[in-house]
Amino acid sequence: MRTDIDPDELGYGGFYKVLTSVVVPRPIAWVSTRSAAGVDNLAPHSFFTVSCVSPPMVQFTSVGKKDSLRNVLETGEFVVCLATESMFEQVNATGTNFPAELSEFTEVGLTPEPSATVAPPRVAQSPVALECSLEQALELGDSTVVIGRVRHAAIDIDVVRTDPRGNSLPAVDLLRPLARLGRNEWSTIGEVRDIARIPYEQWPGGFRGEDRGSGSVLGLP
Repeated sequence: MRTDIDPDELGYGGFYKVLTSVVVPRPIAWVSTRSAAGVDNLAPHSFFTVSCVSPPMVQFTSVGKKDSLRNVLETGEFVVCLATESMFEQVNATGTNFPAELSEFTEVGLTPEPSATVAPPRVAQSPVALECSLEQALELGDSTVVIGRVRHAAIDIDVVRTDPRGNSLPAVDLLRPLARLGRNEWSTIGEVRDIARIPYEQWPGGFRGEDRGSGSVLGLP
């Protein structure tokens, strides 16, 4: 038995709560910007993902006209910092609606670190920073999708691990990223499961009804 919901009947404010409760978990872009007047801003945005691989681009969505959006449109630059488990309270605090003339770095007690290619600072306590220039701002209803080209990535070597094949990459258990859920809920990475994608040439056949959920068709335990 299901509950059927019509977004128009529920209203967009109510349906927003439904969307954010089922589109989970959502990675967090901890977005650093600098206003044209030189005030640094820092805010979490949980509508965040990769937009393009070549050239590398990421995107976050601003619901309404927030300081992050205004600053990006004024200056054309922003930095996405990784929101980590250890900084849970500070990440949440930067979502407070501070007046535009105040910097969240100062109010929350975070250390700004100079970026390599853009004016907005990085969060020194964050292990990863993606420095971006504005590629496109796409207005959709009451929201704006901000797409940025990644100009530089700064990664703390303490979160990098070399795998048996010699690939040195950030490791999720060392990054300890935060994610947003519904309501006022947040999550950490929890259990991490590793499974390789199956090439078609090795595909063992379709799932039979009696095997669904067991993984036996695919040779899984």
